[in-house]
Amino acid sequence: MSYRIRPDKAFDDEVQAAAAQQLGKVIAALTDRPEGLHEAVHTARKHIKRARALYRLVARRAPEFQQQENDRLREMARTLSSVRDATALIEAGRYLQETATSEDEAQALARVIDVLTARRDRLSAEETDLEEKAEKAVATCREALDALNATSFDSGRRATARIFQKSWRKVGCKATKALSECHAQGHIDQFHELRKRSQDCWMHHALLRDIWPAAMHAKQLEAKELVDILGRYLDLSMLSEVTDREPHLFNGSDDRARLLEAIISRQQTARHEALTKARWIFADEPKREARTIKRLWLEAGD
Repeated sequence: MSYRIRPDKAFDDEVQAAAAQQLGKVIAALTDRPEGLHEAVHTARKHIKRARALYRLVARRAPEFQQQENDRLREMARTLSSVRDATALIEAGRYLQETATSEDEAQALARVIDVLTARRDRLSAEETDLEEKAEKAVATCREALDALNATSFDSGRRATARIFQKSWRKVGCKATKALSECHAQGHIDQFHELRKRSQDCWMHHALLRDIWPAAMHAKQLEAKELVDILGRYLDLSMLSEVTDREPHLFNGSDDRARLLEAIISRQQTARHEALTKARWIFADEPKREARTIKRLWLEAGD
């Protein structure tokens, strides 16, 4: 069973199976840990996001369940975020080094990566309860599976189409509002909101890709690329904040100044790329696109 809701199958079964798959992958990642605990946490957080996106898509069929499970999974993900955030800074540093404009800059950023790695390792060593958090997350996922199994999403074809229409319109309206605010104000919070709605767009296109495979898959790939660009932009912002908050990491060297210069330069590029791509992805009026999704769902089931 893949991450999709097929129009020729029972809606209740499809939602149950897709959600159970994602929760099962969280449990497997945190239990098996083939690449270590930190990579397992990263994998688990990705599948938590997919489960939450699925629940948002079908929220109108079971609103109380969606609110309960969204809160449950969000809080669980937060308990696993601290070391992952520190790892994201290292990845941002590597991106800066890979795009360095001179050898001197590349060497300085290589030293920055070493500093950020030492910081991550120190935070990891201090987080002595990560094992306990992982065990609690597994238990929480089992509770989430029990709640899922006790919930029915049974719905007729036309009712299901209306559910998708309303959810699609809601996400589209939120995305266009966030995009407008990114242009007008450009605060990090607005870019974070745009990234969340872009994740919904990517995952919802994946879930419903069978209603128009070629077009839905193409939009899914574009939305995923936007999510990655916005993620890079936000990680660079977080790196800038840490650099300002913890200047002692650099022992008064020129590396901090070079790092900040690189961040500003790459952020400008990422911002331009993100806004350009977002304007294309969210170009359609939300109500009209939502009506198209409804029609495609109904036609796909005929």
